[in-house]
Amino acid sequence: MSDELIERIERPRHELTPLVGHPEARQTFAQAWQSGRMPHAWLISGPAGIGKATLAWRLARLALAESGAQTGADDIETDPDHPEVRRVIAGGHPDCRLIRRSMTKRSPYRFRTEISVEDIRDASSFLHHTAAISEWRCMIVDAADEMNTNAQNALLKVLEEPPPRTLILLMAHAPSRLLPTIRSRCRAMALQPLSQVEVSQVLSQQMESELTADEMAIIADISGGSPGRAIDLAQAGGLELYQELTQLVETLPNVDTERLHATSDKFAGAAGEAGYRTFFEILNWCLLRRIRNDATSGQNATAAARGGLETWLKAWENISELTSRADSVNLDRKQVVLNTFFELSTAAQKT
Repeated sequence: MSDELIERIERPRHELTPLVGHPEARQTFAQAWQSGRMPHAWLISGPAGIGKATLAWRLARLALAESGAQTGADDIETDPDHPEVRRVIAGGHPDCRLIRRSMTKRSPYRFRTEISVEDIRDASSFLHHTAAISEWRCMIVDAADEMNTNAQNALLKVLEEPPPRTLILLMAHAPSRLLPTIRSRCRAMALQPLSQVEVSQVLSQQMESELTADEMAIIADISGGSPGRAIDLAQAGGLELYQELTQLVETLPNVDTERLHATSDKFAGAAGEAGYRTFFEILNWCLLRRIRNDATSGQNATAAARGGLETWLKAWENISELTSRADSVNLDRKQVVLNTFFELSTAAQKT
């Protein structure tokens, strides 16, 4: 596999992703930039797919283009036609370095499981070079919580003595995995999931196939406020799986065995793994929604209603344990689906 192809596979989809939501974070970044006291390192955290990378790359465009690129003083958006912005979008800006899990150079090609110390050391050397065309240099680590311990210690040395006009942007899904000393040397920016309306807005802009407003609302709700996850769900047939799951659940405590077998047959083999995981992600969302709805009935709930809540909570726990065990010992996926609906049927009979 050529280096060019590897780089293309590694590149995030930020260049085509609209910046939606996170107004407070955008304003904070803009104010820090306008004040001339931009912190040298930011730790941008939050659930996967909510826009951390999109936000970080917008900030990188602003810093590297600088003169005349900003479209408004109160935001970090830049003119996409500005020459330096175009270089960042194309991945060819010499003063910008992206650090991600590298890909193996030999077949079978796959991403490594962690960011290594060599990746950080190479980038550290880059930061100490004179900037090529911009006044700033920018290093983006996506995701920082994928660094091994040696890599984190190497990054810590850079954070302790950063070169002038250096911008280091760390993205983390689980910032607690980072060394406390790294977290203490970065300005924290914790992002929250987007609203259903905002996720639907991203979906409508990104999806080539048209989804109805109701369909987008369903996908947006399942995604938990993550536009990235919503796009993945839509592209993985999540809407169809949701509809199939709904039809199966509607008959509980009775089980439509013919439909259930037809659905579970789709998850066989390597080609069915993605659908299998999406199916259980949607099922988990449905169960948690049911549990939350029952829990919000509050202290005025009857004893029967409280019993129903406990029953569905126990079913959720049993199914979670079943799917976890299935992954660890490689159980047959079809049998896992059948056992899951046996558990759901039992819970429905009790309520």
